[in-house]
Amino acid sequence: MTTHFLQVARGAAADGQITADELLALRREGWGDGIITREEAAVLFTLNQALRERTPEWTDFFVEAIGEFVLNGTPPRLQCSLEEAEWLIAQVDCDGKVESMAELEALVRVLERAENTPDRLKDYVLAKVEHAVLHGEGPTRHGGDLSAAHITAAECRIVRRAIFASGGHGPAAVTRHDAEMLFRLKDATLADENALEWEDLFLDGVANFMRGFALPSAQLSHDRRRELEAFVADNEANLGRFLGRVAREVPNVGNHFGKVFGRKKPAGPDYGALAAEGDKITAFESEWLDRMVEADGEVDELETRLIARLAEAD
Repeated sequence: MTTHFLQVARGAAADGQITADELLALRREGWGDGIITREEAAVLFTLNQALRERTPEWTDFFVEAIGEFVLNGTPPRLQCSLEEAEWLIAQVDCDGKVESMAELEALVRVLERAENTPDRLKDYVLAKVEHAVLHGEGPTRHGGDLSAAHITAAECRIVRRAIFASGGHGPAAVTRHDAEMLFRLKDATLADENALEWEDLFLDGVANFMRGFALPSAQLSHDRRRELEAFVADNEANLGRFLGRVAREVPNVGNHFGKVFGRKKPAGPDYGALAAEGDKITAFESEWLDRMVEADGEVDELETRLIARLAEAD
Protein backbone atom coordinates (compact mmCIF):
# COMPACT_ATOMS: atom_id res chain seq x y z
CA MET A 1 0.00 0.00 0.00
CA THR A 2 1.42 3.35 -1.03
CA THR A 3 1.53 6.40 1.21
CA HIS A 4 -0.60 8.31 -1.30
CA PHE A 5 -3.30 5.60 -1.20
CA LEU A 6 -3.50 5.89 2.59
CA GLN A 7 -3.50 9.71 2.49
CA VAL A 8 -6.34 9.85 -0.03
CA ALA A 9 -8.40 7.34 1.94
CA ARG A 10 -7.85 9.19 5.22
CA GLY A 11 -8.79 12.51 3.64
CA ALA A 12 -12.02 11.13 2.18
CA ALA A 13 -12.90 9.45 5.49
CA ALA A 14 -12.37 12.72 7.37
CA ASP A 15 -14.66 14.54 4.91
CA GLY A 16 -17.28 11.78 4.97
CA GLN A 17 -17.43 11.86 1.19
CA ILE A 18 -15.26 10.87 -1.74
CA THR A 19 -14.73 12.94 -4.87
CA ALA A 20 -14.27 11.65 -8.41
CA ASP A 21 -10.59 12.66 -8.29
CA GLU A 22 -10.05 10.83 -4.99
CA LEU A 23 -11.74 7.74 -6.35
CA LEU A 24 -9.55 7.82 -9.44
CA ALA A 25 -6.46 8.18 -7.25
CA LEU A 26 -7.46 5.16 -5.15
CA ARG A 27 -8.05 3.11 -8.27
CA ARG A 28 -4.68 4.06 -9.76
CA GLU A 29 -2.75 3.53 -6.55
CA GLY A 30 -4.60 0.34 -5.59
CA TRP A 31 -4.06 -1.35 -8.94
CA GLY A 32 -0.66 0.18 -9.57
CA ASP A 33 1.02 -3.16 -8.85
CA GLY A 34 -1.79 -5.22 -10.34
CA ILE A 35 -3.20 -6.51 -7.04
CA ILE A 36 -5.25 -5.35 -4.06
CA THR A 37 -3.47 -6.16 -0.80
CA ARG A 38 -5.12 -7.02 2.50
CA GLU A 39 -3.98 -3.70 3.97
CA GLU A 40 -5.58 -1.79 1.09
CA ALA A 41 -8.80 -3.80 1.37
CA ALA A 42 -8.98 -3.10 5.11
CA VAL A 43 -8.53 0.63 4.47
CA LEU A 44 -11.37 0.54 1.94
CA PHE A 45 -13.68 -1.05 4.52
CA THR A 46 -12.81 1.68 7.02
CA LEU A 47 -13.44 4.35 4.39
CA ASN A 48 -16.74 2.80 3.35
CA GLN A 49 -17.98 2.90 6.93
CA ALA A 50 -16.96 6.56 7.25
CA LEU A 51 -18.75 7.80 4.13
CA ARG A 52 -22.03 9.64 4.65
CA GLU A 53 -23.05 8.95 1.05
CA ARG A 54 -21.95 6.02 -1.07
CA THR A 55 -22.25 6.81 -4.75
CA PRO A 56 -22.74 4.12 -7.40
CA GLU A 57 -19.19 4.82 -8.60
CA TRP A 58 -17.79 4.25 -5.11
CA THR A 59 -19.83 1.07 -4.67
CA ASP A 60 -18.59 -0.30 -8.00
CA PHE A 61 -14.98 0.34 -7.02
CA PHE A 62 -15.43 -1.03 -3.49
CA VAL A 63 -17.13 -4.22 -4.69
CA GLU A 64 -14.52 -4.77 -7.40
CA ALA A 65 -11.56 -4.16 -5.08
CA ILE A 66 -12.81 -6.34 -2.22
CA GLY A 67 -13.68 -9.16 -4.59
CA GLU A 68 -10.27 -8.91 -6.23
CA PHE A 69 -8.49 -9.27 -2.90
CA VAL A 70 -10.67 -12.09 -1.53
CA LEU A 71 -10.70 -14.19 -4.71
CA ASN A 72 -7.38 -13.35 -6.36
CA GLY A 73 -5.17 -12.02 -3.58
CA THR A 74 -3.56 -15.43 -3.17
CA PRO A 75 -3.56 -18.49 -5.46
CA PRO A 76 -5.56 -20.27 -6.65
CA ARG A 77 -7.59 -17.65 -8.48
CA LEU A 78 -11.36 -17.41 -8.00
CA GLN A 79 -11.11 -19.39 -4.77
CA CYS A 80 -11.60 -18.18 -1.21
CA SER A 81 -9.80 -19.88 1.65
CA LEU A 82 -11.33 -20.23 5.11
CA GLU A 83 -8.82 -17.71 6.44
CA GLU A 84 -9.82 -15.17 3.80
CA ALA A 85 -13.50 -15.84 4.49
CA GLU A 86 -12.99 -15.21 8.21
CA TRP A 87 -11.19 -11.96 7.42
CA LEU A 88 -14.05 -10.78 5.17
CA ILE A 89 -16.67 -11.67 7.76
CA ALA A 90 -14.73 -9.83 10.48
CA GLN A 91 -14.54 -6.70 8.33
CA VAL A 92 -18.27 -6.69 7.59
CA ASP A 93 -19.28 -7.71 11.10
CA CYS A 94 -17.04 -5.31 13.02
CA ASP A 95 -20.11 -3.41 14.27
CA GLY A 96 -22.45 -6.40 14.28
CA LYS A 97 -24.28 -5.57 11.06
CA VAL A 98 -23.88 -5.03 7.33
CA GLU A 99 -23.02 -1.34 7.33
CA SER A 100 -24.17 -0.53 3.81
CA MET A 101 -25.46 -1.90 0.53
CA ALA A 102 -21.88 -1.70 -0.71
CA GLU A 103 -20.91 -4.39 1.80
CA LEU A 104 -23.93 -6.56 0.97
CA GLU A 105 -23.19 -6.18 -2.73
CA ALA A 106 -19.56 -7.15 -2.13
CA LEU A 107 -20.60 -10.30 -0.27
CA VAL A 108 -23.03 -11.43 -2.96
CA ARG A 109 -20.57 -10.58 -5.73
CA VAL A 110 -17.87 -12.73 -4.14
CA LEU A 111 -20.26 -15.70 -4.23
CA GLU A 112 -21.14 -14.94 -7.87
CA ARG A 113 -17.54 -14.72 -9.06
CA ALA A 114 -16.10 -17.56 -6.99
CA GLU A 115 -15.69 -21.11 -8.18
CA ASN A 116 -16.16 -22.12 -4.57
CA THR A 117 -16.18 -20.59 -1.10
CA PRO A 118 -16.07 -22.14 2.41
CA ASP A 119 -19.40 -23.14 3.95
CA ARG A 120 -18.75 -20.58 6.68
CA LEU A 121 -18.94 -17.77 4.13
CA LYS A 122 -21.87 -19.31 2.23
CA ASP A 123 -23.94 -19.52 5.41
CA TYR A 124 -22.93 -16.02 6.48
CA VAL A 125 -23.87 -14.38 3.17
CA LEU A 126 -27.19 -16.21 3.02
CA ALA A 127 -28.01 -15.04 6.56
CA LYS A 128 -27.08 -11.44 5.74
CA VAL A 129 -29.19 -11.46 2.58
CA GLU A 130 -32.15 -12.82 4.56
CA HIS A 131 -31.70 -10.16 7.24
CA ALA A 132 -31.43 -7.40 4.63
CA VAL A 133 -34.68 -8.52 2.99
CA LEU A 134 -36.57 -8.64 6.28
CA HIS A 135 -35.06 -5.63 8.04
CA GLY A 136 -33.08 -3.52 5.58
CA GLU A 137 -33.97 -0.07 4.32
CA GLY A 138 -32.62 2.25 1.64
CA PRO A 139 -31.61 2.08 -2.03
CA THR A 140 -29.90 -0.92 -3.60
CA ARG A 141 -27.04 -0.67 -6.03
CA HIS A 142 -28.95 -1.84 -9.11
CA GLY A 143 -32.19 0.07 -8.66
CA GLY A 144 -35.05 -0.25 -6.20
CA ASP A 145 -35.05 -0.25 -2.43
CA LEU A 146 -34.70 -2.50 0.54
CA SER A 147 -37.83 -2.43 2.67
CA ALA A 148 -38.55 -3.83 6.12
CA ALA A 149 -42.28 -3.80 5.32
CA HIS A 150 -42.42 -6.13 2.32
CA ILE A 151 -40.28 -7.93 -0.25
CA THR A 152 -39.36 -5.59 -3.09
CA ALA A 153 -38.32 -6.37 -6.66
CA ALA A 154 -34.77 -5.29 -5.79
CA GLU A 155 -34.69 -7.71 -2.87
CA CYS A 156 -35.90 -10.52 -5.12
CA ARG A 157 -32.95 -9.84 -7.43
CA ILE A 158 -30.51 -10.02 -4.51
CA VAL A 159 -31.97 -13.30 -3.24
CA ARG A 160 -31.96 -14.84 -6.72
CA ARG A 161 -28.33 -13.89 -7.23
CA ALA A 162 -27.34 -15.36 -3.86
CA ILE A 163 -29.06 -18.73 -4.22
CA PHE A 164 -27.89 -19.34 -7.79
CA ALA A 165 -24.30 -18.08 -7.28
CA SER A 166 -21.50 -20.32 -8.58
CA GLY A 167 -19.67 -20.09 -5.26
CA GLY A 168 -22.77 -20.71 -3.15
CA HIS A 169 -24.03 -23.95 -1.60
CA GLY A 170 -24.94 -25.31 -5.04
CA PRO A 171 -23.56 -23.71 -8.22
CA ALA A 172 -26.53 -22.66 -10.40
CA ALA A 173 -28.75 -24.89 -8.27
CA VAL A 174 -30.91 -24.23 -5.23
CA THR A 175 -30.01 -26.28 -2.16
CA ARG A 176 -31.99 -27.14 0.95
CA HIS A 177 -30.32 -24.23 2.79
CA ASP A 178 -31.54 -21.84 0.10
CA ALA A 179 -35.03 -23.33 -0.08
CA GLU A 180 -35.49 -23.12 3.67
CA MET A 181 -34.57 -19.44 3.54
CA LEU A 182 -37.25 -18.92 0.89
CA PHE A 183 -39.81 -20.54 3.19
CA ARG A 184 -38.74 -18.32 6.10
CA LEU A 185 -39.09 -15.22 3.94
CA LYS A 186 -42.50 -16.37 2.76
CA ASP A 187 -43.76 -17.05 6.27
CA ALA A 188 -42.53 -13.68 7.51
CA THR A 189 -44.21 -11.70 4.72
CA LEU A 190 -47.45 -13.56 4.02
CA ALA A 191 -49.59 -10.55 4.90
CA ASP A 192 -47.44 -8.05 3.00
CA GLU A 193 -47.86 -6.57 -0.47
CA ASN A 194 -44.79 -8.19 -1.96
CA ALA A 195 -43.40 -7.55 -5.44
CA LEU A 196 -44.78 -9.66 -8.26
CA GLU A 197 -41.31 -11.15 -8.71
CA TRP A 198 -41.48 -12.75 -5.28
CA GLU A 199 -44.01 -15.43 -6.24
CA ASP A 200 -41.90 -16.56 -9.21
CA LEU A 201 -38.75 -16.55 -7.10
CA PHE A 202 -40.31 -18.68 -4.36
CA LEU A 203 -41.86 -21.17 -6.76
CA ASP A 204 -38.81 -21.37 -9.04
CA GLY A 205 -36.39 -21.69 -6.14
CA VAL A 206 -38.15 -24.40 -4.17
CA ALA A 207 -39.09 -26.35 -7.31
CA ASN A 208 -35.43 -26.19 -8.40
CA PHE A 209 -34.38 -27.76 -5.11
CA MET A 210 -37.06 -30.45 -5.36
CA ARG A 211 -36.39 -31.37 -8.99
CA GLY A 212 -32.91 -30.13 -9.77
CA PHE A 213 -29.55 -31.87 -9.57
CA ALA A 214 -25.95 -30.88 -9.04
CA LEU A 215 -22.86 -33.00 -9.60
CA PRO A 216 -20.89 -33.80 -6.43
CA SER A 217 -17.78 -32.66 -8.32
CA ALA A 218 -19.32 -29.34 -9.43
CA GLN A 219 -17.13 -27.46 -6.97
CA LEU A 220 -13.50 -28.11 -6.08
CA SER A 221 -12.43 -27.28 -2.55
CA HIS A 222 -9.75 -24.66 -2.03
CA ASP A 223 -7.23 -27.28 -0.87
CA ARG A 224 -7.98 -29.64 -3.76
CA ARG A 225 -7.62 -26.83 -6.29
CA ARG A 226 -4.22 -25.93 -4.83
CA GLU A 227 -3.12 -29.57 -5.02
CA LEU A 228 -4.09 -29.82 -8.69
CA GLU A 229 -2.38 -26.58 -9.63
CA ALA A 230 0.78 -27.64 -7.80
CA PHE A 231 0.72 -31.01 -9.56
CA VAL A 232 0.42 -29.39 -12.98
CA ALA A 233 3.20 -26.91 -12.22
CA ASP A 234 5.56 -29.63 -10.95
CA ASN A 235 4.91 -32.09 -13.74
CA GLU A 236 4.40 -29.96 -16.84
CA ALA A 237 8.09 -29.82 -17.74
CA ASN A 238 8.68 -33.50 -16.95
CA LEU A 239 5.67 -34.54 -19.03
CA GLY A 240 6.91 -32.51 -22.00
CA ARG A 241 10.34 -34.15 -21.84
CA PHE A 242 8.77 -37.60 -21.53
CA LEU A 243 6.55 -37.16 -24.60
CA GLY A 244 9.48 -35.77 -26.58
CA ARG A 245 11.60 -38.81 -25.69
CA VAL A 246 8.79 -41.17 -26.69
CA ALA A 247 8.43 -39.44 -30.04
CA ARG A 248 12.17 -39.85 -30.72
CA GLU A 249 12.69 -43.39 -29.48
CA VAL A 250 9.50 -45.37 -30.24
CA PRO A 251 9.36 -46.68 -33.85
CA ASN A 252 6.32 -45.66 -35.90
CA VAL A 253 5.24 -43.46 -33.05
CA GLY A 254 2.30 -42.19 -35.05
CA ASN A 255 0.85 -45.71 -35.22
CA HIS A 256 1.69 -46.68 -31.64
CA PHE A 257 0.64 -43.64 -29.64
CA GLY A 258 -2.91 -44.86 -29.72
CA LYS A 259 -1.85 -48.28 -28.46
CA VAL A 260 0.28 -46.80 -25.68
CA PHE A 261 -2.18 -44.22 -24.42
CA GLY A 262 -5.47 -45.61 -25.74
CA ARG A 263 -7.58 -44.05 -28.46
CA LYS A 264 -10.96 -44.43 -26.81
CA LYS A 265 -11.81 -41.76 -24.30
CA PRO A 266 -13.46 -42.95 -21.12
CA ALA A 267 -17.18 -42.42 -21.07
CA GLY A 268 -18.23 -39.29 -19.23
CA PRO A 269 -21.25 -38.82 -16.98
CA ASP A 270 -24.64 -39.42 -18.56
CA TYR A 271 -26.02 -35.97 -17.87
CA GLY A 272 -29.39 -36.88 -19.35
CA ALA A 273 -29.77 -39.75 -16.91
CA LEU A 274 -28.58 -37.59 -14.02
CA ALA A 275 -31.08 -34.88 -14.90
CA ALA A 276 -33.88 -37.42 -15.17
CA GLU A 277 -32.94 -38.88 -11.79
CA GLY A 278 -32.74 -35.43 -10.23
CA ASP A 279 -36.21 -34.62 -11.57
CA LYS A 280 -37.67 -37.34 -9.38
CA ILE A 281 -38.88 -36.27 -5.96
CA THR A 282 -37.23 -38.50 -3.38
CA ALA A 283 -38.74 -39.66 -0.11
CA PHE A 284 -36.44 -37.28 1.77
CA GLU A 285 -37.52 -34.32 -0.37
CA SER A 286 -41.19 -35.23 0.03
CA GLU A 287 -40.85 -35.48 3.80
CA TRP A 288 -38.93 -32.20 3.87
CA LEU A 289 -41.68 -30.43 1.94
CA ASP A 290 -44.36 -31.82 4.26
CA ARG A 291 -42.46 -30.46 7.26
CA MET A 292 -42.03 -27.04 5.71
CA VAL A 293 -45.68 -26.76 4.68
CA GLU A 294 -47.03 -28.00 8.01
CA ALA A 295 -44.69 -25.87 10.13
CA ASP A 296 -47.25 -23.09 10.64
CA GLY A 297 -50.29 -25.36 10.74
CA GLU A 298 -51.83 -24.22 7.48
CA VAL A 299 -51.35 -24.41 3.72
CA ASP A 300 -51.10 -20.89 2.30
CA GLU A 301 -51.63 -19.75 -1.28
CA LEU A 302 -47.99 -19.92 -2.33
CA GLU A 303 -47.61 -23.40 -0.90
CA THR A 304 -50.76 -24.50 -2.76
CA ARG A 305 -49.29 -23.21 -6.03
CA LEU A 306 -45.97 -24.90 -5.31
CA ILE A 307 -47.64 -28.26 -4.69
CA ALA A 308 -49.66 -27.85 -7.90
CA ARG A 309 -46.51 -27.07 -9.92
CA LEU A 310 -44.71 -30.11 -8.59
CA ALA A 311 -47.71 -32.30 -9.31
CA GLU A 312 -47.97 -31.01 -12.90
CA ALA A 313 -44.41 -32.11 -13.60
CA ASP A 314 -45.16 -35.74 -12.72
